[in-house]
Amino acid sequence: MADERPIVGRDAELAELSRLAASPDGRALLLRGEAGVGKSVLLDAAAAHATALGHRVVRAAGVEAETQLPFAGLHQLLYPLLPGAAGLDRVTRAAFDTVFGRTTGEAPSVMALGIAVLDLLALASGDVPLLVVVDDAHWFDPQSAEVGRFIARRLSAHAVRMAIGVREDIPSAWDAAGLPELAVPPLEAAAAATLLDTHAPHLPEAVRRQVLEQAQGNPLALLELPRALDEGTTRGAEPGELPLSRRLEHLYGDRIKTLAPGERAELLRAALDGVGTGASPSPADRARYRMSEVDGALAAGLLTPDTAGGGRAGLVFRHPLVRSALLQSATPNERRAAHTELARLHRADIERHAAHLAAATVDPDEAVAVVLERAARSATARGGAASAVALLTRAAELSPGAAERSRRLGDAAYVAAQSALLDQAQELREASDRLVGTHQSPTAVITSAYAALYQDGDVRSAHRRVAAALESLPADTSEEIRTRLFNLLLAISLFSADPDLWSVTDTLVDIAATEPSTLLYRDAFGDVARRGAGARERVQDAFARLGEEQPWDVMRLGVAAYYLDALGDHRPLVRRVADREAGSGAVTNAMTLLQLVMLDQINSGAWEAAEHTGKRGLELTAAHGYALFEHQYHGFLGLIAAWRGDTERATAALNRLDRWARPRGVGHLTQLAEAIGAATHLTAGDFEGAYAYASGLTAPGAFTPCSQQAVRTLLDLVESAVHTGRADQARAHALAARDQGLPAISPHLDFLTAAALAMTADDTADDTGARAAFERAVAHPAGVEFPFELARVRLAQGMWLRRARERAAARTVFEEAVETFERLGAQPWARRARAELRAAGAAVGRAAESGADTLTAQERQIAELAASGLSNKEIGARLFLSPRTVGAHLYRVFPKLGISSRASLRDALAQAGHSIEGG
Repeated sequence: MADERPIVGRDAELAELSRLAASPDGRALLLRGEAGVGKSVLLDAAAAHATALGHRVVRAAGVEAETQLPFAGLHQLLYPLLPGAAGLDRVTRAAFDTVFGRTTGEAPSVMALGIAVLDLLALASGDVPLLVVVDDAHWFDPQSAEVGRFIARRLSAHAVRMAIGVREDIPSAWDAAGLPELAVPPLEAAAAATLLDTHAPHLPEAVRRQVLEQAQGNPLALLELPRALDEGTTRGAEPGELPLSRRLEHLYGDRIKTLAPGERAELLRAALDGVGTGASPSPADRARYRMSEVDGALAAGLLTPDTAGGGRAGLVFRHPLVRSALLQSATPNERRAAHTELARLHRADIERHAAHLAAATVDPDEAVAVVLERAARSATARGGAASAVALLTRAAELSPGAAERSRRLGDAAYVAAQSALLDQAQELREASDRLVGTHQSPTAVITSAYAALYQDGDVRSAHRRVAAALESLPADTSEEIRTRLFNLLLAISLFSADPDLWSVTDTLVDIAATEPSTLLYRDAFGDVARRGAGARERVQDAFARLGEEQPWDVMRLGVAAYYLDALGDHRPLVRRVADREAGSGAVTNAMTLLQLVMLDQINSGAWEAAEHTGKRGLELTAAHGYALFEHQYHGFLGLIAAWRGDTERATAALNRLDRWARPRGVGHLTQLAEAIGAATHLTAGDFEGAYAYASGLTAPGAFTPCSQQAVRTLLDLVESAVHTGRADQARAHALAARDQGLPAISPHLDFLTAAALAMTADDTADDTGARAAFERAVAHPAGVEFPFELARVRLAQGMWLRRARERAAARTVFEEAVETFERLGAQPWARRARAELRAAGAAVGRAAESGADTLTAQERQIAELAASGLSNKEIGARLFLSPRTVGAHLYRVFPKLGISSRASLRDALAQAGHSIEGG
């Protein structure tokens, strides 16, 4: 961009951008202002300053035509850096290949993709600092914006700076990014006058005043209005009645009208295909439309040579408003012709091909509608469910027959509901029903039941409506609609935990369900104690056959896997899809998937991470008004608080849950509240109170039908019964677990049953039974996957050994229990184990608190792994953290331990009495 004259009136903004470019630390800055205010000029200046410092600059610009194309913006941004990806590991490279359509496979989550981008940026900035410039970021597609926000908040550990420009009048994902902002206001009066006089020094005074008044300090207007006046292009217009950006679009439009028809068509094709502006071109490996024979547009100042294309010949638009003017001035026929040519160009890219094909088609066309359906499925598999709704809606518009049109609108409503767009789902459902002349279609039932369940927790009426719809379903109903109704009925029944409602559900499933997944979900979601045998293997088989990754399929299989204790086998997939969908994908499914991630973290002992996931889930559910899931998250957080001894938080969660769920009949959540009560009292040593809660969930010696908590609180009931002298009830419950067949359901339930049998073995007459039972329980392979439960079993084993006067063996077991409880932050349990350890003859004094005692559970875990010799990357892989997060934790650990390097970790931890893994 040729003008070398100084930038007028922007000293403060230029100084801030210079500080950004020269900053010793990585950081991001968001420039916000109205159209034409000079954000692009400032970004150009920042890029020039970084280049002068010897830094590398990569640029991208959002394009309105690509806002519905998942990852289009990210691809544009990373394209210059992708050749360097050969220096990254295979998994990271595969993430880029998948989202950019080079290979097929499971799309990575936002977090996994964000970490991959950070790794690529770190590699690119290894030799020289890097400045990333993103102009018109408000036009980034939602998926790219989510990843952009993720990386922009995590640059501090790298020599990477990021400058992002957005329009203040266009809402975008960047608004909630929490980044430092630089407001770019209109120029002050003196600066505006200087700019005008510099570029148009010969204006008559009356005209000069008119331009200053109309421009209102907008630099682009100050430059363009004098030219428009000279050309006479404002005659007959009333610009005062239009927003400034619209006035400028009209000015460009008048120049466009002077071009030859063929030249206008060239520009229109480029505008519709997202050709860039200024120094932010589109990447070359995407088959963009390349303009030719556009000398007139160059002379009119509508185009400029591509100065940042790495030596590639080409042209870009001078300003985004040129694109807007082209789109506004084109006739419908001209736009359709352009889209037809672009659809041909993008035939190999299903989503881009479909978008242009749909825009080029006027009359109903079944072939085009089919292509749009395929594109929608591709979009949902890549985390673009919101885009899929638009594709399916357009497919419906182009469907020749009412039945197909109604079906596709119903599909769009279904995807919208999965994306937490319930209002839009309702509108689409109503349109679908009008086409077939009904108000109670299956789609209507599904949409209204979703709202009743997720927003209001109304399980009774939702169950009644869905069950009635299934009973009256015509024989020729598609299998897909039938399966959706069954899946929804099963979810409602799960939350009801009501044997009577489950009886209705079971009958309907037995009569009408043919899909294997429906039968699997019935057995896993419902009476797992009686139907769960063999279901775990069926879940594993279903995951193996998953194929194209639709988020709702992953979610339902994940829930089934959790209740069958198989979730750990599919942890990476569940976490990846949860992160991927939480932004602009199937958000409703993301809410449940994040719950699964949290529950898996609780089970595996990553309680700090579980609390973080729970808070993230709370924010997501509250933002969308999903009260059911919001209360569920409160319950899971309350369970962690209970095991850690935070009685106040645990009791508050219990009360919140019970007050909301009990009147609505959401038995699944009232039972979760009772489980929190049992955990709270067990942790406090109030075994009588714990028994009251645990026996309320299920009577000793039996398992309440259709209750997930009845099975999961097996240890709570047995332990509280043992400690309150109810040996017979405790033993009866342990034997009932064995006789009910719980060990056959999952290795976890086999471990819990073995533990319950050990805790209730009669050690008065023959100690060999109890000894062997405890040894079998603590040696069970599943125990290590559930460290808190294993530590509780060890505590019980140590108490038995101490009573048997095997004090040395007891001390060893107690020490293992203490270490686990302390690592988890379960301090009341650790204190109890330490008391038992003292009773077994160990010297466990309360020394003054050391630096190691001030570490959080996660800091302590990371420090121990680092001391054992693991790298940050290896620690991150084990704890599901990024290497950068591991490094940040270690930097906080060093001063707490009074050390300054990693080499001192082992000695510092050993002095504090901490074991070192692998040491």
